Amino acid sequence: MEPKKTALYDTHINLGAKMVEFAGYWMPVQYSGIKEEHHCVRNSVGIFDVSHMGEFFFSGEKAADFLQKMTLNDISKLQLHRAQYSGMCYDDGGLVDDLIVYCFGDTYMAIVNAGNLQKDYDWLQQHLAAGVELEDRSEEFSLFAVQGRHAEATLQKLADIDLSEIKFYWFREGVLAGEKAFIARTGYTGEDGFEIGVDAARSPAVWNAILEAGSEFSIQPIGLAARDTLRLEMKYSLYGNDIDQTTNPIEAGLGWITKVDKGDFVGRDAIMKVKEAGPSRKLVGFEVKGRGLARHGYPIMKDGAEIGVVTSGTFSPSLEKGIGLGYVNIPHNEIGATIEISVRGKGIAAEVVKTPFYQRPY
Repeated sequence: MEPKKTALYDTHINLGAKMVEFAGYWMPVQYSGIKEEHHCVRNSVGIFDVSHMGEFFFSGEKAADFLQKMTLNDISKLQLHRAQYSGMCYDDGGLVDDLIVYCFGDTYMAIVNAGNLQKDYDWLQQHLAAGVELEDRSEEFSLFAVQGRHAEATLQKLADIDLSEIKFYWFREGVLAGEKAFIARTGYTGEDGFEIGVDAARSPAVWNAILEAGSEFSIQPIGLAARDTLRLEMKYSLYGNDIDQTTNPIEAGLGWITKVDKGDFVGRDAIMKVKEAGPSRKLVGFEVKGRGLARHGYPIMKDGAEIGVVTSGTFSPSLEKGIGLGYVNIPHNEIGATIEISVRGKGIAAEVVKTPFYQRPY
């Protein structure tokens, strides 16, 4: 099946983007180059098209109760204009997806991963109860991420609201570049920044206005490749790599969003068993010593025995060394533990390190 195009497809082509198929869409993987784009976000500001992500809306008198049952985090903590990182699990504790839930008062929105959109929708629909309406409005929105220390200064030129009043994981509704938008202080880079939802049909004009507003900060469009290196430096999990239906939140380091004391939710019993017994493996960050890169699926070894598997690996432009994430059997998850990454049968030395790999200096 031919991949879909976001509303910004032609814009990316005109900017010289290298396009690839990703999660059923043609998406820009890079423009000027991965390292340059990565450093642009770390040192100034960049803009990403993440319009392939899905937007689900939940309404009705039982919407909050439904989300409390279906997600890991505690929906009762949400209030108007607050956002919450969360996840959904199967009955066996395996992860359906990770997502962000936004509270619009009586209505809630969840932004889900593009590759899981239909699966997530079907899973929610399967459990839908009376008093809840679920709408997939993904085609209506374009979603941008504007990330970096100059993100606020860039967007404030175009916004009719005071962006400095939006705290981390809060959002507001306003007007940006003349268009209605929701503006959230969220992102997946580790930098300050915002994620913005606008009407898809009007989004190319908003994108161009942001590029113009950020020109004094040398803003650049950023592709999926740099998005991956940026998130990996923060140990932010990528669904399909670091988390999936075979991983549970406790071993994945997502215990902090898994509120087992909030009452019953899908997957709770299975998660409680893992929590009480202790997981047999943990997701860890590691640095490669010397040359070589770890890649998804490479075995992790110790004294000739396989003790785990790499889930994500790359060259870190910020640290200028190879880094990665992987599941390792306990007790090999301790900080400072020495491990080997098996690269086509050859062992490369690595060390389990404290994460995130990168700490922003401001």
